[in-house]
Amino acid sequence: MKFDVAVIGGSLGGVQAALSAAKENKKVYLCEQSDWVGGQLTSQGVPPDENKWIEEQGGTKTYREFREAVRDYYRALPEIHPEAKERWNLNPGNAWVSRVAHEPRVAVKILCDMLAPYIAEGKIVLDYDTVAVSSTVENDVIKAVTVKNLKSAEEKVIEAEYFLDATDCGDLLPVVGAEFRTGAESKDMTGEPEAADVADPTDMQAITWVAALELLPEDSDYVPEKPEMYDYYASFDVPHCDCKLLSWYTNKLQGMGVRKLGMNDGEGNDPASKGLWNYRRIIDTPNFTDGRNEVSLLNWPQNDYWMGNIFDDPDAETHLQRARDLTKCCVYWLQTEALRADGGKGYKVRLRPDIMGTEDGLAKMPYIRESRRIIAKRLICEQEIVRDFTDKPLMVEDSVGVGHYSMDLHMTTKSHNHFMRKTWPFEIPLSAMIPVRMKNLIPACKNIGCTHLTGGCYRLHPIEWNIGEVAGYIAAYCMDHGISMEELLEKEIASFQAFLTKRGIQLHWDFSRMELIENNPPAGQFKVAHE
Repeated sequence: MKFDVAVIGGSLGGVQAALSAAKENKKVYLCEQSDWVGGQLTSQGVPPDENKWIEEQGGTKTYREFREAVRDYYRALPEIHPEAKERWNLNPGNAWVSRVAHEPRVAVKILCDMLAPYIAEGKIVLDYDTVAVSSTVENDVIKAVTVKNLKSAEEKVIEAEYFLDATDCGDLLPVVGAEFRTGAESKDMTGEPEAADVADPTDMQAITWVAALELLPEDSDYVPEKPEMYDYYASFDVPHCDCKLLSWYTNKLQGMGVRKLGMNDGEGNDPASKGLWNYRRIIDTPNFTDGRNEVSLLNWPQNDYWMGNIFDDPDAETHLQRARDLTKCCVYWLQTEALRADGGKGYKVRLRPDIMGTEDGLAKMPYIRESRRIIAKRLICEQEIVRDFTDKPLMVEDSVGVGHYSMDLHMTTKSHNHFMRKTWPFEIPLSAMIPVRMKNLIPACKNIGCTHLTGGCYRLHPIEWNIGEVAGYIAAYCMDHGISMEELLEKEIASFQAFLTKRGIQLHWDFSRMELIENNPPAGQFKVAHE
């Protein structure tokens, strides 16, 4: 099967990579491990984490169109409340972590609608339940990749001019023999102030197996069933903390110590604390007229799985199952043992399988925070983006996009390191998307040339979308102009940036619209307002 571009992985970035290449009249092969495209937004069950300026900037044109398509979907529902329908910034779940928190199946529908016309025209061929298993590589050029259907065991040999790794774990990189890193780099490797003293490729961020929970009326007679592993996980202590994993207490965001969480607003450390229930709530009852119950997605510190890794680990399958078990135990704790503000125990919640498209209400796939990362022409390091270590945003000559999010490192699997650092708005360097050796391999997910630390902010939804969209355009542009990716970077960057701008890719932040800089600041000195 011969194609112009092969995209391995139907992640959020993978879908956009396939679409951008198809828009440039390229024949595209796309495969996805599960039966839903969209990765972290859909099969992993995570509403979009975004920068606070996203309504105006900080994402590509297509990403903003997607967000409006979500709102239009809900506005068209007969059950939508008239006041919610007229709200310009309708947020279906009124979550505080996302301005457009919505059901995963809605995102799947919109993404599939985006793909549909190109699939109908034959420009995109999409295979579900399919992964890459082997490759043919000659002189640093990938000639073909063999993919396998996980259900039928059927194999196909895919030939293409360019191969894009859009898997959430960077699964194509070892298959084609590309250089990559995993886990924690050392200070000597990156110069990062907070990097490990000694590198540990096995020290990776926790995964989370998300679940959909419905809040039932107090008089509900629903009786939960105790999971087999409950006593095991109920005994776990949180590293660096004097508290249990299944409790309202967890580690501080910075350093040692404990912070208190709560189900509802004001039940945490202070009266202004936000509750975990509306943290990732995707259905808020007042937005609808049919009295539907609230639904929230369980992606909390209590079900972060930091007990082992799920790739490049001999016990990966065991850790996958244990991550699922932990989430089920977390649900049972919330139903039966979680202390309430009124002195009682437990909340009337139950799993909602229909929300996740699964039999048990857990997501189809685990939420992946850390991938294998290509060794690229450029490595994006902590000291370039964290406000404690630089006095200006990262601005690069080869920018192919923008992003912003705190550098968020969840509990890691070996050192149990964790923290959150404030960052400046940053740019995405093209040089961080070009491998040091492979000539036709492009990262299209969270697998670009970032580090264990900076991957904590370059992994978010609008950034991954931007990376994937640009990856498809890189392949198409190089093919149409008969140049290599190195030549694109060294000789054609200005023309390529103009090409991207015409297609709605934001290359630089407009600080004048962000209340980010004071009047006439000294060169390089910035101040964030309202944060």
